[in-house]
Amino acid sequence: MTTVADPIIGSWYKDVENNLKFRVVAIDENDDSIEVQYLNGDIGEYDNDSWYNSTFDYIEPPEDWSAPFDDIETDDLGYSDTDEHKPNAEDMDIDNYLD
Repeated sequence: MTTVADPIIGSWYKDVENNLKFRVVAIDENDDSIEVQYLNGDIGEYDNDSWYNSTFDYIEPPEDWSAPFDDIETDDLGYSDTDEHKPNAEDMDIDNYLD
């Protein structure tokens, strides 16, 4: 079985044959290289022939995908939830919570 999944920067894949999860971090058309970072943090590289002769398939980002990216900022994770929904302690009246 060969892959039909095109490499897309930022997308996650699973090497079905070797049970490895990774994300594409760079594609260099001039060098014919696809750089990936595995879930454990290791960096790897494939050429186009290797990529398309592999057993890669698209997957959803793993829940713990940010673990190998030590220097990543929370803002870079792509979450849109902010702390704005938390009540301001100064606006809270304890009488509102007492029976």
